Amino acid sequence: MTLLPARGLTRRWVYRTGIDAATPMEQTPDALARRLLHARGMHDADELDRFLNPRLTHLHDPSLIPGMHTAARRLLDALRAREPIVIYGDYDVDGITSTAILYHLFKHLQPEAPISTYVPHRLDEGYGLNTHAVEELAQRGAKVIVTVDCGVTAIAQAKRARELGVDLIITDHHNPPVTMEELPDAFAVVHPRRPDSSYPFGELCGAGVAYKLAWAMSVLDSSSGRAGESTRALLIDSLAFAALGSIADVVPLIGENRVITRFGLERIRSTKNIGLRALIDAAGLGGSKVDSFDVGFKLAPRLNASGRMAHAEQAVELFTTADTSRAAEIAEFLEQQNRQRRAVEDQILREAIEMAQTQGMTREDRRAIVLASENWHAGVVGIVCSRLVERFGRPAILLHTHDGISHGSGRSIEGFNLHGALQACAEHLTKFGGHDMAAGLSLDPAKVNAFVESFIAFATSQIPAENLTRELHIDCTAQAHELTPLSVAQLDRLAPFGRGNPSPTLLLRNLVLAAPPTPLGKTGEHLALTVRDANGAPPRGVNGLSAPSKLYRLVAWRWGEHRAKLVTSSRFDAVVKPSISTFSGSPTVEPELIDLAFR
Repeated sequence: MTLLPARGLTRRWVYRTGIDAATPMEQTPDALARRLLHARGMHDADELDRFLNPRLTHLHDPSLIPGMHTAARRLLDALRAREPIVIYGDYDVDGITSTAILYHLFKHLQPEAPISTYVPHRLDEGYGLNTHAVEELAQRGAKVIVTVDCGVTAIAQAKRARELGVDLIITDHHNPPVTMEELPDAFAVVHPRRPDSSYPFGELCGAGVAYKLAWAMSVLDSSSGRAGESTRALLIDSLAFAALGSIADVVPLIGENRVITRFGLERIRSTKNIGLRALIDAAGLGGSKVDSFDVGFKLAPRLNASGRMAHAEQAVELFTTADTSRAAEIAEFLEQQNRQRRAVEDQILREAIEMAQTQGMTREDRRAIVLASENWHAGVVGIVCSRLVERFGRPAILLHTHDGISHGSGRSIEGFNLHGALQACAEHLTKFGGHDMAAGLSLDPAKVNAFVESFIAFATSQIPAENLTRELHIDCTAQAHELTPLSVAQLDRLAPFGRGNPSPTLLLRNLVLAAPPTPLGKTGEHLALTVRDANGAPPRGVNGLSAPSKLYRLVAWRWGEHRAKLVTSSRFDAVVKPSISTFSGSPTVEPELIDLAFR
């Protein structure tokens, strides 16, 4: 095996185990895509076919999820009897889209049924099903409450619902209890990873579980055992919401999630939902082919802004209203909320960076950032944590005080279990929850200083110094001449990209900088690099491929600070993300530089 660089200018390089065991460098348009999939461990022909050609028939039977039949039967009975049903959601995109999926299915099956929705307020109520809300909804006359994207640990709330004569149906995807005895005593608990589950795929998001419930109800509602034509059409359209939730909640885009997002993105592009169409137009994507990047960085932030800055009930209304003018009004409101969110986020980030540096939390001997302020907005601190992790390569927790309690959000780095770290510091905390990469917590303000020191000491003892540099995962090697519009188009067949199926990263070896870098942008914060391949000229005319130019252009976003290091004639290995630019009117391959290592 050829010795490969261990790190570049900005990242630690981590290679796929199959990077040098890949298929030969054939001169066919799909050779690069096949080599990349080979490096990712896909060798079986059937596995490759299911990945490259996902079908709706690849989705598993929803009745395999524990609790599904009981939940579907009760909800159908309630719809037919026109009992009041409340869909209890969450204030993030997954919860919002889950709510929309069930709302439209219920109204389709029984247009006159008394269906309402409830989303808790992030600041006043916090995440999940709360007892006060259960009591209030019961007082309003609710006979059935069905949760989406929450509830699997709501033991006290389930008990209270039973006392009040309300049938509580829980649908969730968050980590369930270890034993059946620890589950809430609800009418039904629908969860693909319930302790007694043998469901084949456990990575559905809340919207994925809600979609499965809608599917199960549609089948159960039909005397033929198959959903009717109009109901099937609704289920297909609802894939748009399931895809939004899946991408925004960053579940692995593999297995069923890949099927849901692949077909759901198609439905987003052609959606008939007036609210989703208004959101797409407000985001400036009206004439675009919406992909997973657009969902994650353009649509999802606008939806999340409502729950972060105001109340997510407006986002739910956006997806459930039949009034076109009202949909446009809400979409514009979300646009304003998102602009406000960005301004608040940038302000908190500036303050947090200054505090972290002043307090020595960016040094190598203090391998975590834990900061507190009474002025930070609770709905935004989680995003700022992510940006701190990206910038400084270490776990980050930001705390704010509300009603005499310090609340916080945290984000982590690969290899450091944030939930486990909070468990190690539990003596200082009132409550905490989450998983290895993200968590929430609360504590007495008087214990903040002790918690800060305890957490940083624990992180410093557990995180090796080299782990403070972010990892860059590399799929396979390639030569510059292989990056043609045809081969890059073949790589697009691997989409949608996201967690579990990242966009391809290729290692181009032995490049030479042919000219000084060209600054891009008003301030020169970006660079364009003209390079040539020192490995020699490509073969000409192989399999109908024309020989490309010996010079290639790389675009380096936010690389302006490294300009002085990039000297003409210097040699380096580059990690790039292939992309196609149509700026000149015709498709041109313009790889994005992610990192480089000088030779």
